Amino acid sequence: MTSIPKDFKVAIVGGGMCGLLCAVGLARSGIQVDVFESAQKFEEIGAGVGLGPNAVRALDGLGVLEAVLRHADSPTPNQLPFRFLAGVGKHEHVYLASTGKSAPLFSVVTQQHSRLFRPAFLQALEPLIDPSVIHFRKRCVSISDSNSGTHLLHFEGGLVHEADLIIGADGIRSVIRSFVDPEKSSRVVYVNSISYRSLLPPQLLDHAGVKTDLTTHPLCWVGEDKHLITYPVQANKMINIVTCSTNSQVPVGSVTVPLPWSRPASQDEMLEVYSGWGDDATTLLKQIKNPSKWFLHYLHPPLKSYVRRKVVLVGDAAHAMLPHLAAGVGQGFEDVFVLCKLLGHPQTNAANLDVILEAYNNIRVPRANMIIQRSFDMGKIYQGYRDTEDSTPETQRRLMGMWEPVWHHDLAREVASVVKDIYGGQESSL
Repeated sequence: MTSIPKDFKVAIVGGGMCGLLCAVGLARSGIQVDVFESAQKFEEIGAGVGLGPNAVRALDGLGVLEAVLRHADSPTPNQLPFRFLAGVGKHEHVYLASTGKSAPLFSVVTQQHSRLFRPAFLQALEPLIDPSVIHFRKRCVSISDSNSGTHLLHFEGGLVHEADLIIGADGIRSVIRSFVDPEKSSRVVYVNSISYRSLLPPQLLDHAGVKTDLTTHPLCWVGEDKHLITYPVQANKMINIVTCSTNSQVPVGSVTVPLPWSRPASQDEMLEVYSGWGDDATTLLKQIKNPSKWFLHYLHPPLKSYVRRKVVLVGDAAHAMLPHLAAGVGQGFEDVFVLCKLLGHPQTNAANLDVILEAYNNIRVPRANMIIQRSFDMGKIYQGYRDTEDSTPETQRRLMGMWEPVWHHDLAREVASVVKDIYGGQESSL
């Protein structure tokens, strides 16, 4: 069914997962949209993205889940509960999340290649949108206001683009955020955590003598001021390895890390950080010959608003968070779901955009900012484990219930209720 064209134009800065998803959703509602991406093509570094049920529901609500799954190894998302074990000693079992409502479900909806989640996602979405609206090698440097009340995007090289509404999907180092938050009340800060990352085939780890089952469940190896995540990707052909160690003696935000925030690292450096850990963890890390080293940052304090005038933020531009709940991408997808449903409503037009953006802000700011804090707190739980008799039951107690507010919020109902308040009538199914 063809939607009636809207009387406003949208420009999206950032052609990542959230940016392209938003473009598809808006175009389907008859909204003229242009996407500006600084890279030469769609690309991403990373082995896979974990999605909770909330993220899967958002994709389904936007009508793209089936298309994404057609590019996956499995026709349905794989929902795997995390298993937690001690990083030290004999790797004592700490916790296995139940398969009930409060379980942390690790849904990897596409795992075909070591760097494929985002490319596969884009492969699924690209046929759904006119390629002429995607503009590569366009680096936005600022926003200004026009005399007619619209916004002007300024790009390197002098290009200027005018739009009624601008959506900033340009990531943690967002340029658009500087317009939404001109006083810089929130800033990207280093949390004194370093992550070493690599991909290894499970056969290599088996041959090296790792006895822990790395393919049945995603694993979180917990310890004092450090933890380790492992999970299978590429249909169990590779194991993604992500470590995290924190200097808890240094105040968050007191250290500035120069760019780039991702660099090559030595194996010796990584092994020194994890000295004293158990045999399997040590053996696993010894197989990583050339780890990459990432300096973890997040937005702190969180933004009080994701909107200023007719400029709105989504994804990491709005609420860059730590990865400890595997919730960042899912929150970006929720942003897009809400924004597309509100902007795409038949009664939404240029005259009521301010009302719509206020509604988006009211829905998204409290929820996403809550998850920023929860993700930070979860890192404290992972890295609060001590090799003591009471540490396992205490960690179990702290882990219980951490995921339920993230994974099982009924966002569609919340949006339907807001739409009813704005336009009247009965709550509609979204």
